[in-house]
Amino acid sequence: MNDVDVSKQIHQMVRFIRQEAEEKANEISVSAEEEFNIEKLQLVEAEKKKIRQEYERKEKQVDVRKKIEYSMQLNASRIKVLQAQDDLISSMKETAAKEILHVSHHHNDHSYKKLLHDLIVQSLLRLKEPSVLLRCRKDDVNLVEDVLDAVKEEYAEKAMVHTPEIIIDHIHLPPAPSHHNAHGPSCSGGVVLASRDGKIVCENTLDARLEVVFRKKLPEIRKCLFSGIAV
Repeated sequence: MNDVDVSKQIHQMVRFIRQEAEEKANEISVSAEEEFNIEKLQLVEAEKKKIRQEYERKEKQVDVRKKIEYSMQLNASRIKVLQAQDDLISSMKETAAKEILHVSHHHNDHSYKKLLHDLIVQSLLRLKEPSVLLRCRKDDVNLVEDVLDAVKEEYAEKAMVHTPEIIIDHIHLPPAPSHHNAHGPSCSGGVVLASRDGKIVCENTLDARLEVVFRKKLPEIRKCLFSGIAV
């Protein structure tokens, strides 16, 4: 083999090696680009997923915030309604308290005297004590003294006991409410009886009776006034 043939053979080998190298380089380049595109797509999808998750999280936060705000507004409305209902009931009670003042008014002496008689008898029947202390308003002392004998007789007959001892206390119940004493203690009338040792007390004032009746009738009052109102 002469030099020319050797040279040709070398050139052929060089071309083959170069072609092989180029093909290998091209394969590497294509593979690298594919891997790059795959990785880029994965990164894009991952970012999209993060964005979707963040959006969903914020959407949930907004939804929760709206629900909380709605609940707070609903509660505030309920409180206003309940407050308005309580105000109306309090107003009714105040009106009733003013009305019972007419019961013990001076121009009503006969009716009020009969009421005092009945209240004292009722208190005695509850206490069932042979000797009691009676407290009333200063303005009512004369009326109470006028009915005491009849009270004792009626109680003794109903309870089938001896006539009781009734001592009128020198300490009086507060006077009727007035503009001069708007915030001080007051009593609209009636009596308070107690055993001599003070252990048993029967409060039979008009104010106490109103309180008992009002508390007892409150569910009926609410039902009558507010049955059609949803709270």
